[in-house]
Amino acid sequence: MAASRILLFPDCGHDVGGGHVMRCLTLARALTARGATCAFVAPPMVRSVLQTFGGEGIEALAVPEAAPEVLTRQVAALAEAYVPDWVVIDHYRLQPRRESGLRAPGRRLMMIDDLGRTHDCDLLLDPGYGRAPDDYLGLVPPNAILLTGPSYALVRPEFAQARPGALVGRNGAPVRRVLLMLGLTDLGGLTGRVAQALLPVLGDVRLDIALGATACSLASLKSLNDPRVSLHVDATDMARLMSEADLAIGAGGSSLWERACLGLPGVTLILADNQRDLALRMAADGLTLAVEAGAPGWKGQLTATVSALARDAAQRSDMSARLAALCDGLGAERAAEAML
Repeated sequence: MAASRILLFPDCGHDVGGGHVMRCLTLARALTARGATCAFVAPPMVRSVLQTFGGEGIEALAVPEAAPEVLTRQVAALAEAYVPDWVVIDHYRLQPRRESGLRAPGRRLMMIDDLGRTHDCDLLLDPGYGRAPDDYLGLVPPNAILLTGPSYALVRPEFAQARPGALVGRNGAPVRRVLLMLGLTDLGGLTGRVAQALLPVLGDVRLDIALGATACSLASLKSLNDPRVSLHVDATDMARLMSEADLAIGAGGSSLWERACLGLPGVTLILADNQRDLALRMAADGLTLAVEAGAPGWKGQLTATVSALARDAAQRSDMSARLAALCDGLGAERAAEAML
């Protein structure tokens, strides 16, 4: 029996970050481990993420950077040549009405989305908190397979491997290390501004900062000359960094599920409109604290929130337990099994 062929089409860019590529890469690794052959539609920024974070054994089909509607036509042409069994789309900027153009006899369409949109697909994966199959009634074809909720979050396998040891350490001990992780692309230089706001209130607590090599804040952070600060550029050992951290300040994207897998309590900084609802619902249920970047007085609110959480061992311990129960890090395995 011939190996399944999978073509993956993630979004990537300075304004959307690299999270779509990372979760597609996680899925691709789970698929290749089961004998599938995977290839990415790879404009320059997608190729860069794949090269940095280990896309070995996974083909990158180079295409020029283009608007989403142009990329869709390129994907259709690539699919005709590659002849995949599945096309996987993880692209917020692609209009659902264009998805039908990627269909063909013998080719199935999988959508990765957490916005509750209409899709013409055979399988939909939405890892959103509280998301259930009934949320997509009338939004996808009636025979579509629905994989919903954080148990299907596409978390890299190293997080599931680090999970037992990380959870043992979440015992309410004093905060010694804080991890700041707002995405590889550091939209608007936000990482630097948050670090500058946090340092005066951290005392002797160590601040680990994870960001990408092209991050806007990188130069200013390198010039801090503060012994408490450690920079981790294009880090490939995030599971270790999160395991060693006592508290995190992170964005409301896919890294939420990595933090959940390791029971890492913290503050979610809402960076985009599509993150707000998820972050606020999780905050209401005690899974995180949430601050909206750019709101009036947000830096003061953030420092006060981080300081209060650092002092409250009971709240951190409770938050850690709630998070760990939400996501075990095996979502990619479940999704690959459902596909194959």
